[in-house]
Amino acid sequence: LFKNVCERGGWGSRLMLAHAGWRARDSDSALLQYLALAERGLEIAQTNAAFLLDNGEVRLFSESERWARALQLWSRAASQGSGAARVKLGDYHYYGLGTQQDLEAAAYHYRIASEQLHNAQATFNLGYMHERGLGLAQDAHLAKRCYDLAAESSPDARLPAALALARLNAATALSQILDSPLAVIFLTDSALLSNWDLYLITALLGALGVVVYLRRPTQQPAN
Repeated sequence: LFKNVCERGGWGSRLMLAHAGWRARDSDSALLQYLALAERGLEIAQTNAAFLLDNGEVRLFSESERWARALQLWSRAASQGSGAARVKLGDYHYYGLGTQQDLEAAAYHYRIASEQLHNAQATFNLGYMHERGLGLAQDAHLAKRCYDLAAESSPDARLPAALALARLNAATALSQILDSPLAVIFLTDSALLSNWDLYLITALLGALGVVVYLRRPTQQPAN
């Protein structure tokens, strides 16, 4: 509470000025305002400045400098407890933006956002990394647990988590098939084997479309 009062006191007009600049499509001016406030420790200014740099809406810096500055700002906002900023730190280390790619560091930031800040996106990302063995031990059970927790944490995560769980279950089933005599069917078609997850997602989306269509409201006949 004290932090929120400090951030709002005296700087509201400059935040509004920066926002007005962004609304007027003057992102460079908005960024300068946010950067000045970010230097004073305002989390919202750090986050907004990082957002502008992340989206490439400014022309003040080269691409490499833009990523590096955004990473620094996300880091400072994350240190103040911003879950979204912590997830961004994970993303930057995962993709190697503004820093060297480091999957273990990405998992570290996602874990903090998931366990301490209860961020559904971070929990989902941990599930994917466990599923694929990226920066974390490949473990289908932990992947499923993460996907389930993500779905419980946010309604927005339910559909992505459901699709991910379907893919995970299909991968488990496929692994069992490949260990059986039926493996010859898949091994004779390398395209089918390598793209099975794409076919699965397409089928699931098609099934979802059918369900949505069947559950659409029907017009009642006029009396």
